[in-house]
Formats: sequence, structure tokens, C-alpha cells
Amino acid sequence: MAEKEKSQAPVAFVAGLVVMGLILASAYFLTRPAQVQQGVGAAGQHLPLGPAERSYAERIHISDIRMSQAVNMLQQEFTYVNGVLANDGTRVIRDIELTVEFLDQFNQVVLRDTQRPFGTALRAGEPLPAGQRREFQLMVEHVPADWNRNYPAVRVSGLVLE
Repeated sequence: MAEKEKSQAPVAFVAGLVVMGLILASAYFLTRPAQVQQGVGAAGQHLPLGPAERSYAERIHISDIRMSQAVNMLQQEFTYVNGVLANDGTRVIRDIELTVEFLDQFNQVVLRDTQRPFGTALRAGEPLPAGQRREFQLMVEHVPADWNRNYPAVRVSGLVLE
């Protein structure tokens, strides 16, 4: 009887290791932030910001910045940056890319995220005409704990004009 128990001990030990490995792997994949590519397009291509676009970007104004936070069922925290984008120039904006920067108490950038706030709306035939305004929302998955709790800087970092 003792021999039978000894021969089952290694099997039980290995089975226990496998179960613990599965539990740890599950915990790891369920608690880490999802790796979502945000806004820079399917191929990860950034929009151009050459001299002409940079000059026109001075006519694009970002205002009414607001922030909110949400937590999903997996306890992942999301920060939303909302605002209004005004095209105060004379050209039509076909697509735009914004960069949001969160700072720490020493005014060092702790998070920089670049997104296309209107997704496919501008590319699907809904450009932003001259003189028009449009609300936008950027979603940031994980803002570092050492963020200074001030509103982030939001700037134009890519632009396609008609």
C-alpha cells in the first residue's frame, strides 16, 4: 500500500504544478492592461505634419478640455479626455491626429499617447469644414500614478487637408 502511495505522489505533484501554472497564467492575462492600438491606423502609420500642415495647425484650436475616469469589470482604469476641436482656417480637414501628454510634478512627460479622435468618421466622408467645430474624445488606458493630476496637454501631431 505504501508503494502505491509513493508512486502516486509524483503524479499528484506534477498535476498540482500544472494547475498552479494555469491559475498564475490566467491571473496574469486577466489583470494586465489590454494592448490596444489606438487611433494611428491599421498599419500604425502616423499622419504627416510637414511645413504646410504645421502652418495650418496654428489655425486649429482645442478647447473645453474635460476629463473623466471609468473602471471596467476587470478593474482596468480608463481615462477619457474630451474637448472641442475648432477648424478656424480656410481649408477642410480630412483627418487629424492628436497627441495627449500627461506630466508629473516636475513637469516631465510620464505618458504620451497619439490618437485619431474621430476614428474613421473623417475618412468616411465627414470632413471638418473650415469654420466648424466638433467634439472629440480620447481614451487612455493607463495613466501612471505619478501624474500631477492637471489636465494634459493636447496638440495636433498629424494632419491631412483637402
